[in-house]
Amino acid sequence: SKVRLKSCTLCPEGKELDRELKEIIREKEEAIRNQEFERASALRDDEANMKERIREVSEEWRRENDANKPTVTEEDVAQVIAIMTGVPVTKLTEGESERLLKLEDTLHNRVIGQSEAVVAISNFNAARLGALNTEMKKVGIDVNIVPSYHDLVAGKAKVSRLREVDIEDVLGREPVSLDSENIDALIKNRVIMVTGAGGSIGSELCRQIAERSPSLLVLVEHCEVQLFQIEQDIISREYGIAIRPVVASIADTERMDYLMKRFRPDIIFHAAAHKHVPLMEAQPSEAIKNNSIGTWKLAEVASRNNVTKFVLISTDKAVNPTNAMGASKRLAELSIQAMQSRPENKTVFVAVRFGNVLGSSGSVIPTFKKQILAGGPVTVTHPEVTRYFMTIPEAVGLVLQCGSQASGGEIFVLNMGNPVKIIDLARQVIRLSGYEPDVDIPIKIIGLRPGEKLYEELQKPSETLVETSHSRIYGFISTPPKYADMVSVINELNKNVNSLTPNRAKELIAKFVPEYKVQFYD
Repeated sequence: SKVRLKSCTLCPEGKELDRELKEIIREKEEAIRNQEFERASALRDDEANMKERIREVSEEWRRENDANKPTVTEEDVAQVIAIMTGVPVTKLTEGESERLLKLEDTLHNRVIGQSEAVVAISNFNAARLGALNTEMKKVGIDVNIVPSYHDLVAGKAKVSRLREVDIEDVLGREPVSLDSENIDALIKNRVIMVTGAGGSIGSELCRQIAERSPSLLVLVEHCEVQLFQIEQDIISREYGIAIRPVVASIADTERMDYLMKRFRPDIIFHAAAHKHVPLMEAQPSEAIKNNSIGTWKLAEVASRNNVTKFVLISTDKAVNPTNAMGASKRLAELSIQAMQSRPENKTVFVAVRFGNVLGSSGSVIPTFKKQILAGGPVTVTHPEVTRYFMTIPEAVGLVLQCGSQASGGEIFVLNMGNPVKIIDLARQVIRLSGYEPDVDIPIKIIGLRPGEKLYEELQKPSETLVETSHSRIYGFISTPPKYADMVSVINELNKNVNSLTPNRAKELIAKFVPEYKVQFYD
């Protein structure tokens, strides 16, 4: 695994054990390929024991060397940055760093002639960072950031790879603290299946799961291009785990049943879904087939194959939906709640709701950036529209945390912080690009799109909110539908879904999701 390789870099005994571990992993993968599951299970135990031995050896080696470890000063860090990046570092005093935001004359003379500034403070205040970036852009200086300590330790970045200030840096979100021990217990030495593995959420799920040493990671994706990309990404990170990329549709019951019997997943993270609101407004039948019926079929196959846990990735748009996509995801939530009471069911089903994620394929941020590159205008649907935002890694980390807490039938919701006005977000992105909103780049109000709400909600009035052991996760208690009733709903949807006009399909959804505020279009 990545941690294993890194911890043994300077440890001779660890290197020798590492070679033995690679041979164990090779034999384990061969056993999995040959479907010798008993042998693979024994090799998984050998792998876990060897990793523990490597950690012990490495820790002992580090303790022996720490006594002679020199103290690193700020000047040392500055020198390293200068050497590795080629960027000369000018150290500013505390007073100067405060005046930097105002660019007073004396300080202005310090930075004129420079082309790049480096922020080497991982917890730099978000508001100050945004202001610093804006002021530096005015005098032609690009502001770059040394990667965070977490990314450096995790091997996701190198200190020499500076990056530009991004919108995630200036939104001021507090870092999420996770109970890693519980998440490790959920994932380690288990077979994990991720559907929608090539999507924004699915691919990050794969990366974070791979870091925690599953015995096998099964990547299920309908799009072969996205599947290939996430497979190569996982391989390049050298996690030292077995992965199986599989092209499949979650709505193909026979195919999914075969995959579950072949790989015997302990946990399924179901991220596959149609999520684009305007597209699904025009073709709601596809949202029903994939998001609602597809989830029901997959959940039923999981239950029949005694999968230990099934985690549905849901959305805040499922709450009092005004669009077909959100209503179809609400039906998916009802499906897994009903499946919990299926006769002879042993699977723990749980749903996790959250709002928009920064950097996803459907996020507004990439759209804003393209519009800015084209010279504008940046388009916003309404001056008062707001959304909850979270970064992809923190959302996925909390999804894993929810999976470790689930006992059956819950709907968890992530604390997304305060909602953000989209027009304010647009202004931030414009400033980060070195322009002034409404001066260099205009902002154009174009009106709400089909099915779009002014604001999103995370809780239905009929749901009772309860706290969990994690401050950023809440649970909702509501009366689930009966299994037999949900069977009738799915049968009716399945019978009519391919023969209905878009408006009739929406009426059919509303029959089973009464809070759905249908919007009809010609």
